[in-house]
Parts: sequence; C-alpha cells; structure tokens
Amino acid sequence: MPIYEYVCDDCKEHYETIVLSSNQRVECPKCASTQHTLQLSVFRAGKSSSASEMSSPAGACGCTPRTCGCN
Repeated sequence: MPIYEYVCDDCKEHYETIVLSSNQRVECPKCASTQHTLQLSVFRAGKSSSASEMSSPAGACGCTPRTCGCN
C-alpha cells in the first residue's frame, strides 16, 4: 500500500494518504477538494551499519559523510 504525498491546489494544504487502488478518490483533509498535485517523496535508501549513523544529523539527501562524502 503506497503512501502518497499531495499538496491541495485550492488551499495549499500538504497531506499524505494511503492509496489502495488507482480509482480511489483522494480529498484534501482541510477543504475536501479533489484538486491536488502529487509531491515527490524524499526517502533514505540503503542500510545503516551502526546506530550512531541513524541518530546523527544528515543532509537533505539522507546521507552521512561516510556514505557519500557530501559534507
């Protein structure tokens, strides 16, 4: 069950919802509008090798200095 992130085209509310089927009607929880734009989700790919990496601050891409060297 994918979780999609949206922004309402009418009231600009940001929200997310579980979409069970392609014909499911998605409404804004604030104004009930069905006019929305699908947002790109940011996620972290890969597996951390230690608990300290999980609790350390990361860049916007979710990496650490050891995993991609962006810092």
